[in-house]
Amino acid sequence: MPVLIERRSVVYHCLNGEAHLLAATAKQRPETESDGIDVGLINNMADPVLESTEQQFVRLLVAASEGILVRLRFYSLPNVPRTVEGRRHLDSSYYGIGELWDGHCDGLIVTGREPGAPNLKDEPYWTSLTEIIDWTEENAVTTMWSCLAAHAAVLHLHGVCRYALVDKRFGIFEYEKIADHPLLQDVQGPLRIPHSHFNEVREDDLTACGYTVLTRSASAGVDAFARQGTNPSIFFQGHPEYDADTLVHEYRRDIGRFLRRERDSYPMMPEGLFDANAEKILMSYKDKALLNRREDLLANFPAALVPERRAEIWRSPSVRIYRNWLLGVSAQKKARQIRRVRAATSPRSTTTG
Repeated sequence: MPVLIERRSVVYHCLNGEAHLLAATAKQRPETESDGIDVGLINNMADPVLESTEQQFVRLLVAASEGILVRLRFYSLPNVPRTVEGRRHLDSSYYGIGELWDGHCDGLIVTGREPGAPNLKDEPYWTSLTEIIDWTEENAVTTMWSCLAAHAAVLHLHGVCRYALVDKRFGIFEYEKIADHPLLQDVQGPLRIPHSHFNEVREDDLTACGYTVLTRSASAGVDAFARQGTNPSIFFQGHPEYDADTLVHEYRRDIGRFLRRERDSYPMMPEGLFDANAEKILMSYKDKALLNRREDLLANFPAALVPERRAEIWRSPSVRIYRNWLLGVSAQKKARQIRRVRAATSPRSTTTG
């Protein structure tokens, strides 16, 4: 089945990762509300990766949605810092949060963002993000929280604090399945998942608050965890949606910050991503950058070092995980529809005067 991407003015039919114009307006939907599921993506990523993040999630949803019609809308939070170009893209393609409150959503995905403050509550978008968290609770919306958004959700709901890491957790890390959960059905371990974060939440704190840890690494701690309830929530500290070159582009971005003297230390290389030959090339590039720290060296960064097939090590389990999530969202929607029908057709008691 296709993924229908509903932007402000048009609907796109997305199949095999390719988007095609479907209708003149987002209101001209050929399906009724009872067909398929409505999924929202709140994309909080920075402007340079705003559109690439959209594409990553769309490709993953397309691959995972066989037999399930998915209608996808993009939403933006207020107070997230944006450039003029970023704001223009949001205005043309994204819905405001107010339209999420007033609309219909069966499942929600909330992305993270590079932290700007040591304390999450000092982020400029903290209040609007907590409003999202509260809304998912009040409306029993099944939500998938990613990276910083996962940290924010557990902090706001149960006071689970994040801890700053000594070094950025950056690269591909291997995780073992440690719990039976519908999200991991038919997912073969161990899982290798991309990570990129400066902070972590820890297993003991999560389990003490009733969360179930799903995957764990001896070297990198917890990745996926879950919470049951009227709106089952899934949390990832990692990024199963990443493309093969996403970590490379981030590494290059951080090197650029070093060359512009926006950071003091040369960034660490993504762990487990490159082969020995690529690492040798990158170490040679590092030596030149340390010897002659100039921004124009960034033009010579050897970006094309990771073959596309590298993503295959996490793509297959990631697709299965997202498929299991979509199946769960679809089942919950059908259960709600059955309850409504039963409530509407059940005999009503009457009183006589």
